[in-house]
Amino acid sequence: MTLALRVSLARPQFSLQVDCEVPTRGITGLFGRSGSGKTTLLRCIAGLERRAQGRIAFDDEIWQDADHFVPAHRRRIGYVFQESSLFAHLDVRGNLEFGLRRVPTAERHLGFDEVVTLLNLQALLPQRAPQLSGGERQRVAIGRALLTNPRLLLMDEPVSSLDQRSKADILPHLERLRDVSAVPILYVSHALGEVMRLADHLLLLEGGRVRAAGPLQEMLARSDLPLRHYEDGGSVFDAIVEEHDARFHLTYVRIGAGRLAVARSPLDIGARLRVRIDARDVSLALKVPELTSILNILPARIVDLSEGEDPAQTLVRLEAAGEPLLARITRRSAAELQLVPGMQLFAQVKGVALMGQ
Repeated sequence: MTLALRVSLARPQFSLQVDCEVPTRGITGLFGRSGSGKTTLLRCIAGLERRAQGRIAFDDEIWQDADHFVPAHRRRIGYVFQESSLFAHLDVRGNLEFGLRRVPTAERHLGFDEVVTLLNLQALLPQRAPQLSGGERQRVAIGRALLTNPRLLLMDEPVSSLDQRSKADILPHLERLRDVSAVPILYVSHALGEVMRLADHLLLLEGGRVRAAGPLQEMLARSDLPLRHYEDGGSVFDAIVEEHDARFHLTYVRIGAGRLAVARSPLDIGARLRVRIDARDVSLALKVPELTSILNILPARIVDLSEGEDPAQTLVRLEAAGEPLLARITRRSAAELQLVPGMQLFAQVKGVALMGQ
């Protein structure tokens, strides 16, 4: 089950040439710097670029090829833009019902109450769009798009215009949407931390071309890609909550490589979540550290070392219980420890971010 793309579009001083397949499950992050073609590709998929050439097929349905072109309104796509574009003359309920009315009753697999609960919109229903905060407007826009009962949801940097507080408010809702909704999502962003938090798969665009595509964890650790050199680059892991420590206000979560202590979480024992470890928060020791304030220590093996964009730093790619882990240390430390591929050592993790609370 895939979204098959073979698309070309020529514009003055820019051309899009994409040939790839995207999974039709979970969230696929379309990532790249500004001008890499992310929004243009999204518009081609939506049927908004009539001059685009090639073939687009969603599962067994051809949306575009040399012989025909399915218009945007027949592709059953939900589209969330950077700005919410809500109807100012309608309250939240009216905006949501506008999306629902576009779908025949027999074709609805998402109901009004289900979407309202999913995005926590109950208290907002009587309010009009101008009364809402930026984050609230985007939640309503997402709800309206979901109520069109799309086969595919396209999100074009939906939080880029929000302040940090509004982003913090909406991102948990996007995580919940990823976890409970069967609707596949293509999510455009140029913020790596955002993609690490939300995406299951990653499509990396550079200059209108696909540089690489694959599962998020593999893409983050690939030595031939620039992602590992981003300042907020690192690793993500699937985890499960094992224990809460009331005395020290800690929660213990289990990943494949071992147990991690993190700040107290409200999640129940047994809950599943994603944890993020930034490369800058990992230091290395040749022996098991003693008398240290760092609680999280994982056995690991060096896969390779590479120079970072900063000539004073070395990026160390590790394997911890079969999963990739990145560490960014100084070149001096790498030299003094005589680090080489294959070496067994211990990774000290100074910070772990919980995602999915």
